[in-house]
Parts: sequence; structure tokens; C-alpha cells
Amino acid sequence: MNNKPPIVQNTFAKGPEGWCAYDYHASLIGPTRNIFILTTWQSEGGPQNAGYVWADNARWSADTPEQPLSILPLLFYLSWANQDPIDLRDAQVSVYLRGDDLRLDAARCLFWVHGAGGRWHLASQPLPISDGAWSADPLRFTLANDEALWHHSWPRDDQHPSSLNDILTRTISYGFSFVGFSSEVTGRLSMSQFEIESAAP
Repeated sequence: MNNKPPIVQNTFAKGPEGWCAYDYHASLIGPTRNIFILTTWQSEGGPQNAGYVWADNARWSADTPEQPLSILPLLFYLSWANQDPIDLRDAQVSVYLRGDDLRLDAARCLFWVHGAGGRWHLASQPLPISDGAWSADPLRFTLANDEALWHHSWPRDDQHPSSLNDILTRTISYGFSFVGFSSEVTGRLSMSQFEIESAAP
């Protein structure tokens, strides 16, 4: 990570800071099919006894418009905090992820970004999830502005899909996904000390 102040920093010292799980209901009409369920916050017990949040399979379901099918167990919309879109081109992410009784069924955990034109998953960087304990060090990865490293899972307009550059330039939402499962992922996913830093000058 560089020495610039983070543009996003979730310490979870006082609450879940808006992070939710996503429960999609295709049978419903309009925005009611999109259900966001707030994560559970723990004030301590994370890495270095920091705060953390968690969600489990009671709060998430497969997002069927995504290709391939995706589960979005942890996500955040900037508008929930009254924030404008942010530029994440070549930004750097640091985070702790932990699974407890997490049955992935061959799913990969990916980071994604979402903008007005759809969602892109960083398919080239599957994220390991520690099992039953926090890892000694955070996961670190770069949101490289290179479409060869990403997968466009959901274009809002199939005829005019938005480029990765467009989405990264004005990101409105981001989070983590499970992709590649044949049956729904079960168990608990926890997150602590999430940061995004802009690209070094």
C-alpha cells in the first residue's frame, strides 16, 4: 500500500458502517426484489481485537441476472453514506476475510465494482479466506484498469455495455462475491479492517 490517506476506511470500531448482504428475489417486481440485509457487527474479536462484521447464508442468495451466477455476501453502496461515486482506477485494497463453517462448493471469492453500466468482477484475483481464525496479514490487491483481468458479469444495457474504465472511474458500489458454485454457499463470512487507497502518483 502507498502512503496516501485511504479514500475508503472501514474500521468497524462503532458499527457495521453500512455493509450489507444481498438477497435477490426474482419473483418480485421492481426494486422490492433487491433486499439488502445489514451485517452483524462485533466490537471486538477481529485481527488485533479490532471490530468486524459478518453475514451468513440466511442473508444472501444467488443474483440470477449475473453471468455466471453470483452471490454477493458483502457489499456497500456509496449513496448509503451520502457519498458521490469514486475513482478506483488502479486503487489498492487491503482487507481481512474469515470463514466459519463456510462451504464454498468450489466457489471463488472475488472483489467487484459496480457503476451505472453494470458490474465487473476481478476474476484474475481469487481471494483466499482463512478458516476459523483471522490470517496474520491482510489480503492486498490492486484494481488494475485492465479488462483482461476482469469479468463483466452484468451489463445494464446488453447493446451498449460499459467499459471497465467507465465503471472504475465512477464506482458507486463495491464488495465481495462467490462465483463458480453448483449449490448455494453456506456458512459465515466475516470482514475486518477494509481499506482502499488511490493509486500512487
